[in-house]
Amino acid sequence: MFVRERRTFPLVPKRRLSGLPFGDLPSRRRGHGIEIIGSRPYEAGDPVSSIDWFASARLSSATGGDEFVVRDRAADEAPRVVIVLDRRPAMALYPPPLPWLSKRDAQREAAISIAASAAAARADIAALDHSSGAEWWLAPGRRDRPWLVAARAEEAPFDAPDDTVLRSLASLAQRRTDVPGGTFVFVLSDFLVHVPPDAWLDALAHGWDVVPVVIQDPVWERSWPDVAGVGVPVADTGLVGLGRRRTARLRSEHEERYAALIAELHSVGLRPIELDTSEPVAVDEAFLAWADERRRGRWAR
Repeated sequence: MFVRERRTFPLVPKRRLSGLPFGDLPSRRRGHGIEIIGSRPYEAGDPVSSIDWFASARLSSATGGDEFVVRDRAADEAPRVVIVLDRRPAMALYPPPLPWLSKRDAQREAAISIAASAAAARADIAALDHSSGAEWWLAPGRRDRPWLVAARAEEAPFDAPDDTVLRSLASLAQRRTDVPGGTFVFVLSDFLVHVPPDAWLDALAHGWDVVPVVIQDPVWERSWPDVAGVGVPVADTGLVGLGRRRTARLRSEHEERYAALIAELHSVGLRPIELDTSEPVAVDEAFLAWADERRRGRWAR
């Protein structure tokens, strides 16, 4: 499916933005712009053009050393969008023709929806995953990025390590220039591998607008079907018979696990997008509903 065919959603920031409008919305991230939002000491990776030479000279004179000060400006452009793809083997479960949620298809459709919406807002798009035993980083850009993201979501293998989300957040923290404050970071995962609250808080401390996209099958992962007395296929085991008590216990455990995940994300100030379908129209609707909540201020803090 071509990215341009999707129904796009607006990139509504969680917090009030500063800077001048560009495209559909203004930006609060640092970058090239007119509005100065502060000064700070020079750090490795800062462009030389951002140095305030007058302030640097005064500070150097006062300290007797070589000191450099840079001016931070609000970028007069739409914020960047980073798509983090969880490519663990578990994210490839339930492929067609199985009647349950194809998580790989849902992830692909979510990535396409995000990329199409970022392109519509004229935002720079980047992507990250850890499949094939190495980090794959698509640097921010506009012209061909939506198609590259869609291709990666379709073709990359599902062999990433279990801690891929943690690795991705840590990697983004090392890319200060590419992922400045105000960047939308969409994390596409089932989150069945727990991400500690501290990792989310660290990501938020960078000023990113983090959006977890939770992709779980509503039958086998969010809950458990009534399969008492029926042989259930289990990997490396074969058919396993489950009694009524075991079935009820599994249903309760999975429902409580899912509720705890959503509650924990809420507790650190994150509003997840919950996907239980891979149908493109329904996926787009889920993102539109998220944007509508943002616009109405229900999740602004």
